[in-house]
Parts: sequence; structure tokens; C-alpha cells
Amino acid sequence: MKLKLSELKDKSKWEEAGFNLPLHDIEAVKEKTLESPQWVHFGAGNIFRAFLAKVQQDLLDQSVSDRGIVVVGGDSIETIYQDRDNLSLLVTLKVDGSIEKNVLASIAESLVLDSANERYWSRLKEIFASPSLEMASFTITEKGYNLKDPQGNYLPEVTEDFREGFKAPKSFMGKLSALVYERYRRGALGLALVSMDNMSSNGARLHEVVADYANNWLIEGHVDKGFVDYVNDPSRLAFPWTMIDKITPRPDDSVREMLKEVGFEDVEDLVTARGSFVSPFVNAEEPQYLVVEDSFPNGRPSLDKAGIIFTDRKTVSKAERMKVTTCLNPLHTSLAVFGCLLGYNLISEEMKDEDLRTLVEKIGYEEAFPVVVNPGILDPKDFIKEVLEVRFPNPFIPDSPQRIATDTSQKLAIRFGETIKAYKASDKLDAGDLKLIPLVLAAWLRYLMGLDDRDMVMELSSDPMLSELTPIFSKISLGDKGPFTELLKPILSNEAIFGLDLYEAGLAGRVETYFMEMIEGTGAVRRTLQKYLYS
Repeated sequence: MKLKLSELKDKSKWEEAGFNLPLHDIEAVKEKTLESPQWVHFGAGNIFRAFLAKVQQDLLDQSVSDRGIVVVGGDSIETIYQDRDNLSLLVTLKVDGSIEKNVLASIAESLVLDSANERYWSRLKEIFASPSLEMASFTITEKGYNLKDPQGNYLPEVTEDFREGFKAPKSFMGKLSALVYERYRRGALGLALVSMDNMSSNGARLHEVVADYANNWLIEGHVDKGFVDYVNDPSRLAFPWTMIDKITPRPDDSVREMLKEVGFEDVEDLVTARGSFVSPFVNAEEPQYLVVEDSFPNGRPSLDKAGIIFTDRKTVSKAERMKVTTCLNPLHTSLAVFGCLLGYNLISEEMKDEDLRTLVEKIGYEEAFPVVVNPGILDPKDFIKEVLEVRFPNPFIPDSPQRIATDTSQKLAIRFGETIKAYKASDKLDAGDLKLIPLVLAAWLRYLMGLDDRDMVMELSSDPMLSELTPIFSKISLGDKGPFTELLKPILSNEAIFGLDLYEAGLAGRVETYFMEMIEGTGAVRRTLQKYLYS
């Protein structure tokens, strides 16, 4: 059994092997989507396949919708989607150990985001000019929104896009802005650009970068003021805020073996033209949440009929803040950093470690929860309880601290900086009382040394700031006495990393002290963790 439309004709073979097949007319949906696209999504990774593509499939199977999704991504599009007739496989790993296997056919068209490829680029411009298009959504990770380097300078490709204009932009956001300009040029039609990335105020961030392009193109004489007005008019171009939540770890070998045993052949990772590895299937947990600001100038897909919550911006902001700054993401990052240092490869195994379980429980319930905001649509107590007692400990979710540790420098400002800011702004709370959040920040510094708690070399997860940060820590060895203020101050005072200057917040000294204790020698990370966890 392979992911090809011709293979699906023998339904009995798939059903006997426990696969759920699409119930809708795949060719009819494709034809309708090509004629009048409704939803285009940028970012063809795991969260898209495990969540959004499945939601749309449910709507198609229930005859609630008659159109699929147009997905846009990098070179993996050709390898994973087009070579498999745009089919995908979702394996849902449930807490009770049972699994659900769904063949997804909700992706009606797949395109590479390449302004130098006439076929792809012309089709994308055609889609953005279509009156039927209601939503363009995004799961491109936090770093995809960065136009500037850590020093605040525009990236070279962004500067080039500003100068050269919208005809053949090189950066992701330049390409998006050019497509938005095409929609403006073809009648300034309504559209919602919906960021579904894990960032506070993600809609505002997306609007900021598109507006930056519009303003600079106006200055350079590439566009007229009407385009800038269009970008800033929410009645025509909206940037709804969202909160999304679903754990989608990298494809696991145990899942591969299970699929092989039932006769499914598309299990091996594939190498794209650029040398990256991608998988034809995705495995994920069952719980999922998506809360969206209901701001759609040209109508929207009926996602509410598949459990997606549409509400006002204030409520979305509260839900997002609850998850990203208190009830989930900070706890995930805490486990990621300490898990790497202490030699763990699974988040679920970390939750069996009394020290690590206690760490995230105390950060969640004692340090973060005092500043949590109840969004009303989700109960924070129930949410964090599910995270700590059901989701993180799920032994059937093969999620790793190494995956979660990716791009940590881009996450700390939101996941911890916002809580520190809330303490500073409160007349009842004192940021100086925070002990475990600074401990996690110190552990991240210790992590950047590239040595685990056994003094063994460990591979650091990818991060855009590694080349800048690791040379600093190459000057420090286990057993060094410090103090290290001269080396650490440029980092701990960097608001781009932490969201604020930790010296001004009164926490830098504590982070430095914890760090010094963590490098005393082999086992110092565990000893420092226990010392401050139970004191």
C-alpha cells in the first residue's frame, strides 16, 4: 500500500489494515478548488498535516465543504506531496495506546513558493487574484517572521527585496507581500491572512512585517499609497490573531515499524533537493486546540463545524497567552533544556523523573499560574492539568527534548519574558521571588556549552543564534570558577532574546549564580536543580 490515488481503489485492502480512507469525491474537490480556491496555506510541515489538513478532510467527508486546501511550501512539496498525488497519512497516537490511521486527501493542490519558477509563481498570483479566496494561513515557525538580525539590521535578502520590489522577491515575507500586492492590484479584494504560529499577538506580528514591506516599497517607488492603505485596512485585509496547540513530533521508528507490519510502504524519510529529510506520514497526539479571531473580510471556511473556536481578539489573546506564556510552552522548553542536559530523548520519560516533573509542576502552578489569564472559552486549570498529567506523560508520543529545543533563542522572550514582565507590572507580585524560571534560563546557558551533565559532547538543536552564542561559551570549561558577568552580560541584557533586560529586571545575578553552580563539574546540573527545587 502506497500513497497514490490508484492504490486507494482497492478499498478493502486498506480498510482491513485499519486505515480510514477519504469519503469525499477527491477528483471533484480538486476540480472545484482549482476553479475557485478558498483556502491557501503556507508551511507544509507536520502541524499542517496533523491538524489543519485533517480538519478540512472531516468537513469534506461530511459534505460541509466542497473545496480542499492549496498548500504552499519549499522543495519538500514536490517530494512529499506531488509525488504522492497530494495524499498524506496521519497516525494519531492516543493516551490509551490505541492508534488511528487516516489517509488524507484534503490537499487539492500543492505549490512551491518560488518567485523564479514561472509556473508556480503565476499560479500563486492567479490564486491571490481569485475573488473566491477567503483565507491564507501560515505555520512557518517564529523565525519566519524575522526581517532583522539580532542587532536590529534588516537581513540582506530583505534589503534587496525592498530595493528591487515585488516582481521577484527572495525572502518569504517578500514573496507573500508581492502576492498581497497582486490581490490589491486586481481589485483590492478582501482577504484574511491568518498566522497560526506559536507567537503572542501573531496576527499583529504578521501585519507588522507585511506593512514593513508595503512602506518600504512605497518609499522606493514600487507601489502607490493605495497599497499601504489596503494593508492597513482591516475591512479589506485582516490579520486575525490565533492560538493553536497540538503536539506533532518527528516521525518515530516504532510507528514506521507498525505501518510496515500492516503493509504500508511509504514509511521511509525522503531527501529533498536541498538535502533535508521529510516523511510521507506524520504522527501526533489526539488533543488539539485552535482559537481564531473572527475577522474575515471575504468570508471564511466553515471550520467552526469541525471544532475550531471563532471569537473576538481579546479572547484569542487570553487563550494564546494562557498557553504560550504559562500553561504549556514554558513547561515544554523547561523540559527541553534540562532533558538535553540530563540525557533524555523522550519528553514522556522526563515526566517519570521526579525532579523534572516537580520542576514543571512548580513553574506551571507556582510561578506562571499567578499571572495566567482565564480566556473563558478554555479553563486554565483543566488545560494545565491535561498538559502535565495526560499530554506530556503520554508514552505513545515519541516527542523529544531535542526537537523542542530547536530555536530556543527565538522562544524565550515569549515563554518566560512575558511572565517576568507581568510580575514587574504587578503591585502584588515581585519578580525577585522567581527562582525556577531563572533556573531554566541558566540551564539554557549551560546547554550552549554543548556538554551534557556527564561532561559528554551533545549536539545542539538548530537555532539561528548558535553561531553568535556558542563562541562565547567555548571560552568557559567545566570547573571554571567565574564570575562570568563580562561574558554573560551581552546575552542576559539582550531584550531580543529574553524580551527584557534581565539586569533591569533584577534576575541576571540569580541566573549568573545558577550558571556558575551548574558548571562546577560532572553532575552539577542535577545538583543545582535539586538544590533550588526543594529549598
